[in-house]
Amino acid sequence: MTLNKELINKIITVTSKAAISCHKFIGKNKKNDTDKAATDTMRNELNKIPVNAEIVIGEGELDEAPMLYIGEKLGYGGNLDLDIAVDPVEGTNFVAKNLPGALSVISVAEKGNLFNAPETYMDKIAVSNKIPYEATDLDFSLEKNIKNIADSLNKDFKDITACVLDRPRHKKIINKLKEMNVKMKLISDGDVSGALMVTDDKYNVDIFLGIGGGPEGVLAASAIDAYKCKFQGRFIFDNDKDIARAKRMGIKDLNKKYDLKEIIKGDSIFCATGITSGDLVKGVDLKDNNYITETLVTHKSSNTCEIVRIEDTI
Repeated sequence: MTLNKELINKIITVTSKAAISCHKFIGKNKKNDTDKAATDTMRNELNKIPVNAEIVIGEGELDEAPMLYIGEKLGYGGNLDLDIAVDPVEGTNFVAKNLPGALSVISVAEKGNLFNAPETYMDKIAVSNKIPYEATDLDFSLEKNIKNIADSLNKDFKDITACVLDRPRHKKIINKLKEMNVKMKLISDGDVSGALMVTDDKYNVDIFLGIGGGPEGVLAASAIDAYKCKFQGRFIFDNDKDIARAKRMGIKDLNKKYDLKEIIKGDSIFCATGITSGDLVKGVDLKDNNYITETLVTHKSSNTCEIVRIEDTI
Protein backbone atom coordinates (compact mmCIF):
# COMPACT_ATOMS: atom_id res chain seq x y z
CA MET A 1 0.00 0.00 0.00
CA THR A 2 1.23 3.51 -0.85
CA LEU A 3 -0.36 6.92 -0.36
CA ASN A 4 -3.10 5.94 -2.81
CA LYS A 5 -6.87 6.13 -3.13
CA GLU A 6 -7.34 3.09 -0.88
CA LEU A 7 -5.37 4.69 1.92
CA ILE A 8 -7.10 8.05 1.40
CA ASN A 9 -10.47 6.37 1.91
CA LYS A 10 -9.24 4.72 5.10
CA ILE A 11 -7.95 8.06 6.47
CA ILE A 12 -11.28 9.73 5.62
CA THR A 13 -12.95 7.02 7.70
CA VAL A 14 -10.64 7.81 10.62
CA THR A 15 -11.59 11.49 10.86
CA SER A 16 -15.23 10.87 9.93
CA LYS A 17 -15.71 8.31 12.72
CA ALA A 18 -13.88 10.59 15.17
CA ALA A 19 -16.18 13.48 14.26
CA ILE A 20 -19.28 11.31 14.63
CA SER A 21 -18.15 10.24 18.11
CA CYS A 22 -18.31 13.91 19.14
CA HIS A 23 -21.85 14.51 17.88
CA LYS A 24 -23.54 13.60 21.15
CA PHE A 25 -21.41 16.15 23.03
CA ILE A 26 -22.24 19.17 20.87
CA GLY A 27 -23.53 21.95 23.12
CA LYS A 28 -23.08 19.88 26.30
CA ASN A 29 -20.08 21.80 27.67
CA LYS A 30 -18.03 18.60 28.05
CA LYS A 31 -14.67 19.41 26.47
CA ASN A 32 -12.76 16.53 28.06
CA ASP A 33 -15.39 13.95 27.12
CA THR A 34 -15.40 15.27 23.57
CA ASP A 35 -11.65 15.03 23.23
CA LYS A 36 -11.54 11.54 24.75
CA ALA A 37 -14.26 10.24 22.44
CA ALA A 38 -12.51 11.54 19.33
CA THR A 39 -9.08 10.38 20.49
CA ASP A 40 -10.25 6.85 21.36
CA THR A 41 -12.14 6.52 18.08
CA MET A 42 -9.27 7.84 15.99
CA ARG A 43 -6.86 5.44 17.67
CA ASN A 44 -9.16 2.45 17.13
CA GLU A 45 -9.67 3.28 13.46
CA LEU A 46 -5.96 3.83 12.81
CA ASN A 47 -5.24 0.41 14.28
CA LYS A 48 -7.45 -1.16 11.58
CA ILE A 49 -5.13 0.01 8.79
CA PRO A 50 -2.33 -2.32 7.53
CA VAL A 51 0.56 0.11 8.05
CA ASN A 52 3.40 0.78 10.48
CA ALA A 53 2.54 4.26 11.72
CA GLU A 54 4.01 6.52 14.36
CA ILE A 55 2.44 9.62 15.88
CA VAL A 56 4.81 12.58 15.43
CA ILE A 57 2.23 15.19 16.44
CA GLY A 58 -0.43 14.11 18.90
CA GLU A 59 -2.10 14.88 22.18
CA GLY A 60 1.22 15.41 23.94
CA GLU A 61 4.01 13.20 25.24
CA LEU A 62 3.44 9.82 26.91
CA ASP A 63 3.30 11.29 30.42
CA GLU A 64 0.69 13.84 29.28
CA ALA A 65 -1.57 11.74 27.06
CA PRO A 66 -2.53 8.07 27.45
CA MET A 67 -3.52 7.78 23.78
CA LEU A 68 -2.26 9.26 20.52
CA TYR A 69 0.85 10.49 22.27
CA ILE A 70 4.00 11.46 20.39
CA GLY A 71 5.90 8.28 19.57
CA GLU A 72 2.88 5.95 19.81
CA LYS A 73 2.88 3.15 17.23
CA LEU A 74 -0.33 2.43 15.34
CA GLY A 75 -1.59 0.18 12.55
CA TYR A 76 -1.33 -3.59 12.37
CA GLY A 77 1.76 -3.92 10.18
CA GLY A 78 2.52 -3.95 6.50
CA ASN A 79 5.00 -2.61 3.98
CA LEU A 80 4.23 1.08 4.45
CA ASP A 81 5.89 3.15 7.20
CA LEU A 82 4.03 6.37 8.02
CA ASP A 83 4.33 9.50 10.12
CA ILE A 84 1.01 10.78 11.41
CA ALA A 85 -0.03 14.14 12.85
CA VAL A 86 -3.40 14.35 14.57
CA ASP A 87 -5.71 16.83 16.21
CA PRO A 88 -8.72 14.69 17.14
CA VAL A 89 -10.75 17.83 17.92
CA GLU A 90 -9.61 21.21 16.71
CA GLY A 91 -11.97 23.45 18.63
CA THR A 92 -13.15 21.50 21.69
CA ASN A 93 -14.60 24.80 22.83
CA PHE A 94 -16.66 24.99 19.63
CA VAL A 95 -18.13 21.56 20.33
CA ALA A 96 -18.79 22.34 23.99
CA LYS A 97 -20.64 25.56 23.16
CA ASN A 98 -22.20 24.45 19.85
CA LEU A 99 -20.23 27.01 17.88
CA PRO A 100 -19.20 26.70 14.21
CA GLY A 101 -15.87 25.37 12.98
CA ALA A 102 -14.92 22.31 15.05
CA LEU A 103 -12.91 19.75 13.07
CA SER A 104 -11.31 16.34 13.42
CA VAL A 105 -7.95 16.56 11.65
CA ILE A 106 -5.18 14.22 10.49
CA SER A 107 -2.13 14.41 8.24
CA VAL A 108 -0.26 11.40 6.90
CA ALA A 109 3.12 11.19 5.17
CA GLU A 110 5.73 8.54 4.55
CA LYS A 111 8.22 7.95 7.35
CA GLY A 112 10.56 10.89 7.93
CA ASN A 113 8.59 13.34 5.79
CA LEU A 114 6.47 15.04 8.47
CA PHE A 115 8.12 17.53 10.81
CA ASN A 116 8.12 16.44 14.43
CA ALA A 117 6.91 19.73 15.88
CA PRO A 118 7.31 20.52 19.56
CA GLU A 119 4.25 21.36 21.64
CA THR A 120 4.93 25.09 21.65
CA TYR A 121 3.80 28.26 19.90
CA MET A 122 4.71 29.15 16.33
CA ASP A 123 4.77 32.51 14.58
CA LYS A 124 3.35 31.82 11.14
CA ILE A 125 2.02 33.16 7.89
CA ALA A 126 0.02 31.47 5.15
CA VAL A 127 -0.59 33.22 1.86
CA SER A 128 -2.76 32.66 -1.20
CA ASN A 129 -1.13 31.02 -4.23
CA LYS A 130 -2.20 34.04 -6.28
CA ILE A 131 0.50 36.08 -4.57
CA PRO A 132 4.13 35.70 -5.78
CA TYR A 133 6.22 33.67 -3.34
CA GLU A 134 8.79 36.40 -2.78
CA ALA A 135 6.15 39.07 -2.05
CA THR A 136 5.67 38.01 1.57
CA ASP A 137 7.94 36.80 4.33
CA LEU A 138 7.73 36.10 8.05
CA ASP A 139 10.62 38.54 8.51
CA PHE A 140 8.97 41.39 6.61
CA SER A 141 7.06 44.04 8.54
CA LEU A 142 3.28 43.74 8.52
CA GLU A 143 3.12 46.91 6.42
CA LYS A 144 5.49 45.48 3.81
CA ASN A 145 3.61 42.18 3.55
CA ILE A 146 0.26 43.94 3.13
CA LYS A 147 1.66 46.45 0.62
CA ASN A 148 3.24 43.69 -1.46
CA ILE A 149 0.02 41.68 -1.42
CA ALA A 150 -1.99 44.72 -2.49
CA ASP A 151 0.47 45.53 -5.27
CA SER A 152 0.57 41.96 -6.59
CA LEU A 153 -3.23 41.70 -6.65
CA ASN A 154 -3.70 45.27 -7.85
CA LYS A 155 -5.97 45.98 -4.89
CA ASP A 156 -6.35 48.77 -2.36
CA PHE A 157 -5.55 48.00 1.28
CA LYS A 158 -9.28 48.15 2.06
CA ASP A 159 -9.85 45.21 -0.27
CA ILE A 160 -7.23 42.96 1.36
CA THR A 161 -8.41 40.51 4.06
CA ALA A 162 -6.17 39.17 6.82
CA CYS A 163 -7.23 36.29 9.07
CA VAL A 164 -5.95 36.55 12.65
CA LEU A 165 -6.63 34.71 15.91
CA ASP A 166 -8.44 37.16 18.17
CA ARG A 167 -6.00 37.07 21.08
CA PRO A 168 -4.47 39.74 23.36
CA ARG A 169 -1.04 38.78 21.98
CA HIS A 170 -2.17 40.03 18.57
CA LYS A 171 -3.25 43.47 19.75
CA LYS A 172 -0.45 45.22 17.83
CA ILE A 173 -1.21 43.29 14.64
CA ILE A 174 -4.94 44.01 14.90
CA ASN A 175 -4.38 47.69 15.63
CA LYS A 176 -1.98 48.02 12.71
CA LEU A 177 -4.43 46.32 10.34
CA LYS A 178 -7.13 48.72 11.52
CA GLU A 179 -4.81 51.65 10.96
CA MET A 180 -4.08 50.43 7.42
CA ASN A 181 -7.82 49.93 6.75
CA VAL A 182 -7.29 46.24 5.98
CA LYS A 183 -10.30 43.96 6.39
CA MET A 184 -9.98 41.36 9.14
CA LYS A 185 -11.44 37.95 9.74
CA LEU A 186 -10.95 37.47 13.47
CA ILE A 187 -11.28 33.88 14.69
CA SER A 188 -11.57 32.77 18.30
CA ASP A 189 -9.92 29.34 17.87
CA GLY A 190 -8.90 26.90 15.20
CA ASP A 191 -5.77 28.09 13.47
CA VAL A 192 -5.59 25.03 11.20
CA SER A 193 -8.83 26.15 9.59
CA GLY A 194 -7.66 29.78 9.80
CA ALA A 195 -4.60 29.02 7.71
CA LEU A 196 -6.70 27.04 5.23
CA MET A 197 -8.73 30.17 4.50
CA VAL A 198 -6.03 31.28 2.03
CA THR A 199 -6.53 28.22 -0.19
CA ASP A 200 -9.67 29.26 -2.06
CA ASP A 201 -11.13 32.55 -3.30
CA LYS A 202 -14.50 31.65 -1.78
CA TYR A 203 -13.09 32.30 1.72
CA ASN A 204 -11.91 35.78 0.67
CA VAL A 205 -8.73 35.67 2.79
CA ASP A 206 -5.38 36.79 1.38
CA ILE A 207 -3.11 36.15 4.37
CA PHE A 208 -3.28 34.31 7.68
CA LEU A 209 -0.79 35.51 10.26
CA GLY A 210 0.11 35.56 13.93
CA ILE A 211 1.08 33.21 16.72
CA GLY A 212 -0.66 29.87 17.16
CA GLY A 213 0.15 26.27 17.94
CA GLY A 214 3.25 24.72 16.39
CA PRO A 215 1.62 21.32 15.82
CA GLU A 216 -1.36 23.05 14.18
CA GLY A 217 1.12 24.81 11.90
CA VAL A 218 2.43 21.46 10.64
CA LEU A 219 -1.10 20.16 10.05
CA ALA A 220 -2.03 23.31 8.12
CA ALA A 221 1.17 23.18 6.06
CA SER A 222 0.33 19.63 5.00
CA ALA A 223 -3.01 20.74 3.54
CA ILE A 224 -1.71 24.00 2.08
CA ASP A 225 1.02 22.12 0.20
CA ALA A 226 -1.56 20.50 -2.07
CA TYR A 227 -2.97 23.94 -2.94
CA LYS A 228 0.50 25.31 -3.76
CA CYS A 229 0.03 28.09 -1.23
CA LYS A 230 2.83 29.56 0.87
CA PHE A 231 3.47 28.77 4.52
CA GLN A 232 6.28 29.86 6.84
CA GLY A 233 6.69 29.28 10.56
CA ARG A 234 9.10 29.95 13.39
CA PHE A 235 8.77 28.21 16.74
CA ILE A 236 8.75 30.29 19.90
CA PHE A 237 10.80 28.86 22.76
CA ASP A 238 10.37 31.11 25.78
CA ASN A 239 11.12 28.78 28.69
CA ASP A 240 13.72 26.19 29.64
CA LYS A 241 11.29 23.26 29.37
CA ASP A 242 10.40 24.09 25.74
CA ILE A 243 14.06 24.64 24.85
CA ALA A 244 15.07 21.30 26.38
CA ARG A 245 12.26 19.50 24.55
CA ALA A 246 13.23 21.11 21.25
CA LYS A 247 16.83 19.99 21.65
CA ARG A 248 15.69 16.44 22.43
CA MET A 249 13.77 16.50 19.16
CA GLY A 250 16.90 17.48 17.28
CA ILE A 251 16.15 21.16 16.75
CA LYS A 252 19.51 22.95 16.83
CA ASP A 253 18.64 26.43 15.57
CA LEU A 254 15.89 27.71 17.89
CA ASN A 255 15.33 30.81 15.74
CA LYS A 256 15.06 29.01 12.40
CA LYS A 257 12.38 30.10 9.95
CA TYR A 258 10.82 27.00 8.40
CA ASP A 259 9.52 26.96 4.86
CA LEU A 260 6.64 24.69 3.92
CA LYS A 261 8.99 22.27 2.12
CA GLU A 262 10.93 21.77 5.34
CA ILE A 263 7.78 21.00 7.31
CA ILE A 264 6.18 18.53 4.91
CA LYS A 265 8.28 16.61 2.37
CA GLY A 266 7.18 14.32 -0.42
CA ASP A 267 3.62 13.10 -0.73
CA SER A 268 0.96 13.60 1.94
CA ILE A 269 -2.71 13.09 2.76
CA PHE A 270 -4.71 15.59 4.82
CA CYS A 271 -8.26 15.09 6.08
CA ALA A 272 -10.42 17.46 8.13
CA THR A 273 -13.96 16.33 8.96
CA GLY A 274 -16.48 18.83 10.26
CA ILE A 275 -17.93 18.27 13.72
CA THR A 276 -19.85 21.54 13.78
CA SER A 277 -20.48 23.43 10.54
CA GLY A 278 -17.95 26.11 9.65
CA ASP A 279 -16.32 27.87 6.71
CA LEU A 280 -14.54 24.78 5.42
CA VAL A 281 -17.05 21.93 5.79
CA LYS A 282 -20.46 21.15 7.23
CA GLY A 283 -20.73 19.50 10.63
CA VAL A 284 -22.02 16.03 11.46
CA ASP A 285 -25.69 15.68 10.58
CA LEU A 286 -28.05 12.93 11.73
CA LYS A 287 -30.84 12.00 9.31
CA ASP A 288 -32.94 8.83 9.20
CA ASN A 289 -30.53 6.93 11.44
CA ASN A 290 -27.57 7.92 9.25
CA TYR A 291 -24.69 10.18 10.20
CA ILE A 292 -23.66 12.42 7.31
CA THR A 293 -20.18 13.92 7.36
CA GLU A 294 -18.17 16.26 5.15
CA THR A 295 -14.39 15.93 4.92
CA LEU A 296 -11.92 18.26 3.25
CA VAL A 297 -9.36 15.95 1.64
CA THR A 298 -6.05 16.82 0.01
CA HIS A 299 -3.56 14.45 -1.60
CA LYS A 300 -0.53 16.15 -3.04
CA SER A 301 0.62 13.73 -5.75
CA SER A 302 -2.82 13.34 -7.33
CA ASN A 303 -3.65 17.06 -6.98
CA THR A 304 -6.70 16.10 -4.95
CA CYS A 305 -8.36 18.99 -3.13
CA GLU A 306 -12.00 18.11 -2.59
CA ILE A 307 -14.83 17.76 -0.11
CA VAL A 308 -16.04 14.19 0.39
CA ARG A 309 -19.51 13.55 1.79
CA ILE A 310 -20.27 10.14 3.29
CA GLU A 311 -23.10 8.48 5.18
CA ASP A 312 -22.54 6.16 8.11
CA THR A 313 -25.37 4.05 9.48
CA ILE A 314 -25.79 4.09 13.28
